[in-house]
Amino acid sequence: MTTSTRIARISIAAAVAGAWLAAGAAHAQADLILTNGKIATMAREGEFVQALAVKDGKVLATGSNAQVLKLRRGDTQVIDAGGRTVIPGLNDSHLHVIREGLNYNMELRWDGVTSLKRALEMLKEQAARTPEGEWVKVVGGWNEYQFEEKRLPTLEEINAAVPDKPVFILYLYGLGFLNQKGIQALGYDRNTKYKDGEVELDANGRPTGKLIAKPNALILYSTLAKTNKLGRDDQVNSTLHFYRELNRLGVTSAIDAGGGFQNYPDDYGVSLQLAKEGKLTVRTSYYLFAQRAGKELEDFQRWLGMTYPNKNDHMFYANGFSAEGGGENLVASAADFENFLEPRPDLPQVMEQDLEPVVSLLVKNRWPFRLHATYGESIDRDLAVIEKVNAKTPLKGLRFIIDHGETITDAQLARIKRLGGGIAVQDRMHFQGEAYWKRYGEQARQMPPIRKMLDMKLPVGLGTDGTRVSSYNPWPSVYWAVTGKTAGGMPIWRGRDVLTRFEALKLITTGSAWMSGEEKVKGTLKRGQYADFVVLPEDVFTVDAERIKRMESVLTVVNGKVVYGAASFAPLAPQLPAVSPAWSPVAAYGGYQNR
Repeated sequence: MTTSTRIARISIAAAVAGAWLAAGAAHAQADLILTNGKIATMAREGEFVQALAVKDGKVLATGSNAQVLKLRRGDTQVIDAGGRTVIPGLNDSHLHVIREGLNYNMELRWDGVTSLKRALEMLKEQAARTPEGEWVKVVGGWNEYQFEEKRLPTLEEINAAVPDKPVFILYLYGLGFLNQKGIQALGYDRNTKYKDGEVELDANGRPTGKLIAKPNALILYSTLAKTNKLGRDDQVNSTLHFYRELNRLGVTSAIDAGGGFQNYPDDYGVSLQLAKEGKLTVRTSYYLFAQRAGKELEDFQRWLGMTYPNKNDHMFYANGFSAEGGGENLVASAADFENFLEPRPDLPQVMEQDLEPVVSLLVKNRWPFRLHATYGESIDRDLAVIEKVNAKTPLKGLRFIIDHGETITDAQLARIKRLGGGIAVQDRMHFQGEAYWKRYGEQARQMPPIRKMLDMKLPVGLGTDGTRVSSYNPWPSVYWAVTGKTAGGMPIWRGRDVLTRFEALKLITTGSAWMSGEEKVKGTLKRGQYADFVVLPEDVFTVDAERIKRMESVLTVVNGKVVYGAASFAPLAPQLPAVSPAWSPVAAYGGYQNR
């Protein structure tokens, strides 16, 4: 787009805004006005305005300072953006936000740490603060390529750092590390067996502390589930602080895809409580994940009579559709696992007979659904089931999502489009690109093929799949989309495949909104849209690309209210209670290490 075209569009937008403002100023008074910004409406590329007004949690108007300030009343909150860039709040299309909220205060996050030396120092320091009987846990969001040393910690280093408290460290969905104290606490020995995993033994038949997924991550999830949990009050505190952490990073909405050991309704209660109290600061839509292998159909049949469709009065709801949703693993036999340290698994022969009745039930009851599928081989079989169900009970616009899709084919994309589905992509190749290339060799095709999806005009949402593989920070995902680079800096996309900054931000705003049926109410800063926006410290559209992955917010507004502020904006944000328990790693380090 030429500069003259951009100016013309901005001028037209300003003229339209001015006409509306002149007509409506007498009766439409704003609750909040943001002035002096470079506000990207994201309605079209190159469209920026100077100010916006908010009323009742929605964007009331946009335009120049002079135009928008006409909507000011005596008690209107006016915030000066100071010339900074403003974007719609980021919306993660696939984030395990509910589960992480319950656990955040227990976890030492290595997300963003740039050296293994510092990571091990943090482990040692946290152990000194952790009381007897509690675990020191690092639960995903990192890999060795982010470290200067470009390697994993050794068991010897872990035991030297923490000899006296139990330690569990999760590495992607491939490996887990226990120190000797952790092995003792769990009682693992030569007789400890997992169907799809290995407890590594030394020459004397004793566990070394290394846990290997082969390829199913159940050994890692099951081990983690045996460690300590927070009490209810601390879970509430933990969820508050995790939502604030997301707000710090510019996240205002998230779609929770369900997850292992995330039971409905029990594990959803804390987020629902906070929503009812008006304390939820991330719009959270969720899908339900059946936990009992072989009994998934029973779970969904039971949930049909328990849930409350389209209930969105507290910012916590079962997606924006007219019903709940099922996902991301509808049945255990359909899960293919993105463990690139091991060969691609073939789904069992019983997958189709397990999946078809669940999909049939969901379609019949108009429940949207999503399917975890990394490999094209899995997606082919998944789509065959959906097509079979569609032939009997037409989807007729019912949305479904293929999650991940790293090696999805052009033919499969065409089938998804015919069925009316969409694709949620994440930056797992940013974290696992090197591992994939080591196993399969250099790839000429973009993975996942986002550029092809966009060319085909498929609905695409961008996210993270945080928090146990990738980090929950959305900015490395945006960075990956506009550079095609891994966390270690390896370029894995061709130049023609990388996205523009507008395209990447579009995918993590309105693109993700499609995934919850909310593309008409969120994702742009236009009249009538949710007033969710973020003020950035640097201009994301022009800053050096390497700085994008370290971006965060200086002011975050959700539903027209300030939920996070830094530097001069800090006094505007509500105070949170102190982190609990007092020994929590969050109290000492916070979350993502941008500092």
